[in-house]
Amino acid sequence: MARILVTGRDGQVARSLASPLLVPELHGHQVMFAARPEFDLADARSIERTIDRTQPDIIFSAAAYTDVERAEDEPELAMAINARAPGVIGHCAYRMGARVIHLSTDYVFSGEGTRPWREEDPVGPVNAYGESKLAGEQSLAASGADHCILRTSWLHSPFGKNFVKTILGLATERGEVSVVDDQFGNPTSAVDVARALLTITRQWDMAARRGSNRTYHLAGQTALSRAEFAVAILRQSRQLGGPTCAVNPICSIAYPSRARRPGNSRMDSSLFLDSFGYSPRDFGAALAETVAASLGLVSRQDQSRRHD
Repeated sequence: MARILVTGRDGQVARSLASPLLVPELHGHQVMFAARPEFDLADARSIERTIDRTQPDIIFSAAAYTDVERAEDEPELAMAINARAPGVIGHCAYRMGARVIHLSTDYVFSGEGTRPWREEDPVGPVNAYGESKLAGEQSLAASGADHCILRTSWLHSPFGKNFVKTILGLATERGEVSVVDDQFGNPTSAVDVARALLTITRQWDMAARRGSNRTYHLAGQTALSRAEFAVAILRQSRQLGGPTCAVNPICSIAYPSRARRPGNSRMDSSLFLDSFGYSPRDFGAALAETVAASLGLVSRQDQSRRHD
């Protein structure tokens, strides 16, 4: 079994890996989490020290600069964390014979058209965050390390900040939420992404180079608009006795933001299924898990605000 180093500790995928949901699937693996202040993706030396100290067999490169809006104002920091750090991780892995599974994003694409993006489609990010993540893919590929790149989209989970928890939180405060209906993507459970990482690890235990040095898409089975996603979240919440409200669909132009968002983030994940025999769960089942677990968190946060 493998010694696995997970970059980051507070991200959705890292917290999914550390959760009771995945304890049975981690059996036999030694999982270590690297996080600030000892491990700083903006500091190459701290990356090298951590990897040299932990001596992993596989690195799950899951941490990133993920604030899409702030990346427009901090492009240099986004590049340091999302572009240069994966290359440093790759060089360290190459030197010690470790492997890297790196998480990337649908934002490497332009967002044009309506067809789900395939791995071989031309890239063309439309914002600083997407540019930094694409550069990170390229720096890892150039490092010489055995690796897989997994592009995913619209992550949700009971952990950290995400669209599901934002909608549930707004529903406790408002009778209506306005959500864009001209951005489409595949909502993806971070728990399912964590399971995909472990699936690759198991496959590598049996066949050392299976699927290596390729890019894959790994996203939920169902594509829908942001507004449709919000409706589905609130429907689940209502069924579980949680908060609900009306959804007002709007165009992106009515919701100004610093960063341009891709209109089409649909992803075709068939290559990953063919290569590793794994596909994320049905959209409804994955969303029900996230909503059920998140409602308790939302409830406690709401109670905390009332007592402040």
